[in-house]
Amino acid sequence: MIGQLRGEIVFKRPPQLLLDVQGVGYEIEAPLSTFYHLPPVGKSITLLTHLVVREDAQILYGFLTEADRQLFRNLLRVSGVGARMALAILSGMDARGFARCVEQRDVAALVRLPGIGKKTAERLIVEMKDRLPPLSTEMPEKKPRPQPEANPRADAISALIALGYKPTEASRLIQQVPEDCQSTEAMIRAALRSLHPIP
Repeated sequence: MIGQLRGEIVFKRPPQLLLDVQGVGYEIEAPLSTFYHLPPVGKSITLLTHLVVREDAQILYGFLTEADRQLFRNLLRVSGVGARMALAILSGMDARGFARCVEQRDVAALVRLPGIGKKTAERLIVEMKDRLPPLSTEMPEKKPRPQPEANPRADAISALIALGYKPTEASRLIQQVPEDCQSTEAMIRAALRSLHPIP
């Protein structure tokens, strides 16, 4: 099992990034809660990882905090929740936000995430009640760093589609983001916050 990687970011486009570790390139998928805090391309980063092995692929998932990785692992134990859905959950809210939804039995907030219906949301609340990760390691809020991108709006729409949103919904969400959001990550964050306002 690959538990941690430290290397230079070669490429990043949510939810995927390429990490160069001593000449070996690792393709990693990461939730937006991790992408918001990644340094620019060319800089080094340490990621906690989780390897998912399927019949047709081996997929490596990366996280900046142990709380997010533990939540991801606990979500995989819930009936009907796969890695793709767990990634979408962590892209829509961090570990503390998810814990708040479970504690408050906030089904409405969970069903706004792509791929999660009312029954799945209710099952998440029941099964995750006793599996919540420790939240003392919550990462402080940081502003995403804008970077030059060929078409940040198109990249943001593609990222939301990759997370499970329908193309028309993804396009609508990005069209509504404020004009001052210039980078892909800033657009995605604004779009998700419009669905999940932070109290």
